[in-house]
Amino acid sequence: MSEMSKEELWKLFPIIIREHDPHWSQNFEREKSFLEQLVSSLTPVDIHHIGSTAVPGLKAKPTVDILMEIADETDLERFRDLLTSNGYIFCSKPENPPPSMMFMKGYTEKGFADDVYHLHVRYRGDWDELYFRDFLLSHPGVAGEYEELKLELQKRYEYDRDAYTEGKTEFIRRYTLQARKELETVRR
Repeated sequence: MSEMSKEELWKLFPIIIREHDPHWSQNFEREKSFLEQLVSSLTPVDIHHIGSTAVPGLKAKPTVDILMEIADETDLERFRDLLTSNGYIFCSKPENPPPSMMFMKGYTEKGFADDVYHLHVRYRGDWDELYFRDFLLSHPGVAGEYEELKLELQKRYEYDRDAYTEGKTEFIRRYTLQARKELETVRR
């Protein structure tokens, strides 16, 4: 797969949106336990279920997104080697916050496996993904708007992951900012 172009990969791994599956939260819990055991001797971690699969009732790509927060002093090379030797594919993400790492699991030469994961690795911090998830959980109307947007984008960009993601960006930014403002008001 490493020799394939983006376009070839997008044909093999199109954007698919499905009805919400309660098994996604179970898959997250199972993978969280696996990851905690895997990296516990290397780094303390916090692991969060993020993305649309974390919002009950919301249609989503059947990919469980996980945010793993690691300690600043983590040996990143050992960390990467540990994950890649246990079924994850490393993907450098220089545009993401440090340590600019993402891992994927469930991508095969024949397409998606039954369980697919995106593991976003960050140093401990104050992450937008958690605000956005919590905002969708507490604002079902906005979650419905987000679902409609994703379905529209899926129709237009089924074989273009970059365009699909870019199409969601402004919506996510707007409601993440609103979520941060609401939380700030609650903390006062």
